[in-house]
This record gives sequence, C-alpha cells and structure tokens, in this order.
Amino acid sequence: MSDTDSDGVSGAASGGEVKLAATDPEDIAVLSALLQDAVIPISEMIYLAAESRFAMVANRFRWEDAPAEKVKGRIYERVRCGVTFDRVTAVRRRNFDQAQRGQMFDLLALEATNEYVDLVFAGGAVIRLELERILCHAEDFGEPWPTQWRPEHDLDSGSET
Repeated sequence: MSDTDSDGVSGAASGGEVKLAATDPEDIAVLSALLQDAVIPISEMIYLAAESRFAMVANRFRWEDAPAEKVKGRIYERVRCGVTFDRVTAVRRRNFDQAQRGQMFDLLALEATNEYVDLVFAGGAVIRLELERILCHAEDFGEPWPTQWRPEHDLDSGSET
C-alpha cells in the first residue's frame, strides 16, 4: 500500500503490516473492511476522556492475505492491531456491560458520519464515539499468529457462521 491512496487514506504496509490514518467516513469504510471480524476483549478498550481519545487493541483477521473463497486445510493469520480515535467528545454504549472484563466482542463493522463512528459488534452491541472530527490511526504490531478458522458470513440471511 502506498503512503496515500486515491481516497486519501494514509497508510503503509511494510512486511505485511497495516498502518493507516483515517480522517473521513470513506477512510473509516476502508478501515472497517480491514477490521471486520476482529476479536476485541472488553479489557482492551478504553476511553481516555481527559485526552479525548478512545483506544482499543483488536485481534484482526488478516483479510488482505486470505483468498476470496475458503480453502480447506489453509492456515490463515490474525495479528494485533492498535486503533485510536482522537477528538472524541463522548462515548455511548448499547448492549454492552463494561463490568464483564473477560468478555470478547466480534467486530462486524465501523459505520461513520462526520459527527460519530459506531463500532458495531455481533450480538447487537454498539459503541458510538461522538467526535469533533474523524481522526483515527490503526497500526498492526507484534507477529501474526496462525489460525485455521476463517470467518464466514451468510450474505443471504445476514447472519455470521
């Protein structure tokens, strides 16, 4: 990936690592595709109100290295990805119990306008980040690890399998 693509998403990929900056809803759509099916422990999400920042560490499925179709016996990869949203003015949660520190959430999508970004999780949980403006950075870190499980989605019924 180049330093800036035609959509304005700033990013670099060295050694297969993702490093992106997002500043508008279109950039968030690109980030959403990369983070789809990330597994995020509730303990790895935090809102730092004094810094106007929301941060999380996602265990991201490496879609960029996966073939379009599932291949029986193929080994896929996941990698840790740090994601920060700056200029956050408020965080709202729906169907989300922050007291359950060991709970894991499956990220389905990021949905954005210029005023907010919704983190949409399986099971109906949503975190809404209200923003002054979109300013997000995402960067892979650490070594990827193997997994035999490739997320699948039933596009006809809208459910995940």
